[in-house]
Amino acid sequence: MKKILSGNEAVARGAFEAGVSFAAAYPGTPSTEILETISELYKDIHAEWAPNEKVALEAAVGASYTGARALAVMKHVGVNVAADPLMTLPYTLVRGGIVLVSADDPELFSSQNEQDNRHYARFAKIALLEPSSSQEAKDFTVEAFKISEEFGTPVMLRTTTRISHSMGVVELGEASPMKAPTLERHPAEWVMLPANARRRHPVIEERILALKKFAETTPLNRIEMSDASLGIIASGVAYQYAKEAFPNASFLKLGMPYPLPERLVRDFASRVKDLWIIEELDPFVEEMVKALGIPCRGKERVPLCGELNPDIVKAAVLGLEIPRPAPQALPPRPPSMCPGCPHRAMLYALKRNKCFIAGDIGCYTLGFLPPLDAIDTCLCMGAGINHAHGMSKVFGPGEQKIAAVIGDSTFFHSGITGLANLAYNSGCALVVILDNRTTAMTGSQNHPGTGVTISGEKTTDIDLESLVKALGIPWVRTVNPYAVNETRQAVKEALDSKGPAVIISRAPCVLLKTRAVPGTVLEVDPETCTGCKVCISLGCPALEFDGEKAHINGVCVGCNVCAEICPAGAIGGGS
Repeated sequence: MKKILSGNEAVARGAFEAGVSFAAAYPGTPSTEILETISELYKDIHAEWAPNEKVALEAAVGASYTGARALAVMKHVGVNVAADPLMTLPYTLVRGGIVLVSADDPELFSSQNEQDNRHYARFAKIALLEPSSSQEAKDFTVEAFKISEEFGTPVMLRTTTRISHSMGVVELGEASPMKAPTLERHPAEWVMLPANARRRHPVIEERILALKKFAETTPLNRIEMSDASLGIIASGVAYQYAKEAFPNASFLKLGMPYPLPERLVRDFASRVKDLWIIEELDPFVEEMVKALGIPCRGKERVPLCGELNPDIVKAAVLGLEIPRPAPQALPPRPPSMCPGCPHRAMLYALKRNKCFIAGDIGCYTLGFLPPLDAIDTCLCMGAGINHAHGMSKVFGPGEQKIAAVIGDSTFFHSGITGLANLAYNSGCALVVILDNRTTAMTGSQNHPGTGVTISGEKTTDIDLESLVKALGIPWVRTVNPYAVNETRQAVKEALDSKGPAVIISRAPCVLLKTRAVPGTVLEVDPETCTGCKVCISLGCPALEFDGEKAHINGVCVGCNVCAEICPAGAIGGGS
């Protein structure tokens, strides 16, 4: 049977066909739909959202230690969080296959950097598979588990945004039976004390040599000879671009680019006149090919930054000017928080208290854009609290007004330790936990604070206020951000406390189906409106100016924040 599947849906199908028993992830574009599809369609697989990627990988490893097959899924920056267990995992004994999906994001559609996670496979000395289509995404997932168990290694399956989200026809296969879990003791291979790890390191080096031999003969890597005047080595979506740009060229398609099949590369290079390496982001394959002493071309013409496409590939190889997107004759439309977003009201309150605001990863990061201009830093998950703490310690107590904002999902991901540090080391900063009851930016997934699992099961609902107090924060208050005046006053008191303080800003995301609309759609009385533009400072998409007067358009959800801050009292409920 055939179906049209996205790459993410195909990976989920591959997990099903491979007989996976356990799958864990932290949601992050472009990987999110993999676990959602597993949870929705393949009920026999236990699927769970983890608080962060490190937990997801470690839980998957625990499942694999029982002999069951296990999958951990994350976006590229999530592998940074999971790198601690990933670097030691290859030293340990693999019983059930363990596969890590890294979904990279060239062009930074929804990410804070553009790192190339193929380097992680070489760094950890594990096998790397890179599908070029939805069919391969499914097939390579199945193959990854076979390789993992045959060679006793974790395997990285690396996708990119275009593979994750593009759709293609997939030939479905039958599901393999899940392996019955058993408990065994292997302390010499699972307890990584120095003495044990020292003995296991040579195992990794022997395994890499065995994987190199496998890479030479596996059909994952194949030569496609045609016109020998141009030879192209490519993998992933870059193979598709190069194939479209030069359909008559000869190709070495690398479905398993690491370990590099050196003999296959030498054989292919000897058959072609002009050898090019086409790959997105870093010269990962190119550097390995050049290290073999094989003349080739690549990144001196192929761009290092951003996505490729067939036009860019063709221009690079033919020596033409690299095409750039033509500017569109349209007004710019930067992303914005939704109408009625509770984060907007809290950021406004912080801004009115003249804080430096250390930010974090989430919808609220959009508050850095004008007219709010309310986010001053954003580095990675959980960093905002630590930024605020570090800043507070180089000033005297209360010398500067410093705040950090962090979403509830991000707080559970990596904010708890930062807050513990703030309390332990007596930082003088305000932390605002923006509790909108979901992981909003990646599509409203549940997390440990919502009390609901990915399958909809009711579970523990962590009490944020109790948790914060248990961490040692002396000043804690929960506010409704839509009550703007009370929120501003709470922010002022927290900043005046001259110590570690936390405000929990609690109001559900406006996109949640369970959310109750705060009020009725609002209107502006043009006779009362003075045109002062205070309301516009919120940056709400529902607010606009019609001539010299404010106007509220049809996307208003009635949150009432603009009515509260209007100095003329010109905004009220509509008819």
